[in-house]
Amino acid sequence: MKTRSRGFYRSVLPFLAFLALGGGSCSYHFQQTGKPEGLQISSIAVPMVKSPASTLGFEGDFTRIIREEFIDHSGLPVVSKESADAVLEIQITRIGSDPLTYDVRQNTVQGRTFNYATTGSRWLWLRMDARLIDRASGRILWDQKGVTDKASYSVSTDPLKTRYNQTLAVKTIARNLAKRVYAQTMERF
Repeated sequence: MKTRSRGFYRSVLPFLAFLALGGGSCSYHFQQTGKPEGLQISSIAVPMVKSPASTLGFEGDFTRIIREEFIDHSGLPVVSKESADAVLEIQITRIGSDPLTYDVRQNTVQGRTFNYATTGSRWLWLRMDARLIDRASGRILWDQKGVTDKASYSVSTDPLKTRYNQTLAVKTIARNLAKRVYAQTMERF
């Protein structure tokens, strides 16, 4: 039993020493302070998300969810654009939906049976561009284009219920993308 333990430690110790001495090529640094690694910013602004389609009217919810991600998880105050060290700009470039499932209903009309396919659920998807800008210099600290995500929602015969389900899908997407934007800002390589 002791021989097996020594063999284990002999194989693990060089690896641990390698990590302790900064081995590896990605030079990842764990964040303990809640501040972005390698960035000298003490506040951030998250202006209203821009979108080409205002039919959903989701920009306010989307912006609020992204701000909450920073408020809840970082040590950075979220402030106005005029007083921030860095500005996070987000532009929704495309939004759409595609059928996910179908419901087939049979109806009999004048003795003949017809099958009608209706959409039972849909995918809501969007694509966005995001970038973090140093407000004082105008320098782009990071830029990410074409970030996508999607969520499903149920389609109902009641248009208000369908709209509500669609709003929940938008919020799900916003939460997913907020986590990705937060990670891009705070967990620097």
